[in-house]
Order: sequence, then C-alpha cells, then structure tokens
Amino acid sequence: MSPILPPYALVARRLDQLIPSSVLLLTARLGAAAIFFLSGRTKVDGLLHIKDATYELFRTDYRLPLVPPEIAAHLATYSEHFFPILLVSGLFTRVAASGLLAMTLVIEIFVYPDAWPTHLSWAGLLLPLIARGGGDWTLDRLIGLEPRPPGQRA
Repeated sequence: MSPILPPYALVARRLDQLIPSSVLLLTARLGAAAIFFLSGRTKVDGLLHIKDATYELFRTDYRLPLVPPEIAAHLATYSEHFFPILLVSGLFTRVAASGLLAMTLVIEIFVYPDAWPTHLSWAGLLLPLIARGGGDWTLDRLIGLEPRPPGQRA
C-alpha cells in the first residue's frame, strides 16, 4: 500500500464529516437558482413585463422548432423566475431542478449546441438535486415532502 493513501483517506474521511451533504445541496440550489434567475431578469422590465427585445431574441437567436416565439419567450422567462424561487426555498426541489435541466437540454440542443461546457456545469448543479433532493434545509423536508433518508440523524 502506498504511504500516501492512509493520510489521504484520513483527510477524505474528515472532510466527509466536516462538510455535510446538506451544505453541498444548498450550494447547488443557490448556484443554479442564481444562474437562471439572473438570466430571467435580463428578459423583463419591472417585475415580470417581458421586453420587446426578448420577443425579438426568441424570433431570431432563440428560435425553437414547433414552439411559437411568443410562447417560448413566456415559458422561458417565467420558468427562469419561478423555478429558482422554488430552489432557494427548497420547495418541490426535484421538480424545479428537473424543469431547469429540461430548459438546459433545450438550450443545448436547439439554441447553443457549442456551449456544452457551460450547460454541463449547469447539469452538474441540477442532477444532484434531482437525484438526492434539496437536503435538510428545505421546505420539502420541513413539511414532509422529502423524508429523511434511513439512518440519517437529524
């Protein structure tokens, strides 16, 4: 056995104890929420009044097959506001993360296929939330939508 492995394993075990999964999941929730919410804010004036420039973007750069630009603009803009709010609060976390992952896939496939490194980083934040939920510090856990995993202490 390599002399480096025991110290490495010791440090790894200690980090597992120091950084609970809820911290990692909270970081993923806040990071993903920030990305999409800030993007949504560029599409509106005021609270949720969609800009004319947003409609034009969906007619040209963001054009999707089978979805009229006006509908796509509304869907994207409202999703970029609504799902991040759910993520931050930890309410319906898996649904919100799934919605944003679906949006990411649409953007990757139909809008910016060469931006896969960026989209992969978004997926890297969203996939743990879909697979594990939002963690202990969520409304999901508080109201019983997400039960505590067996064997996990409070």
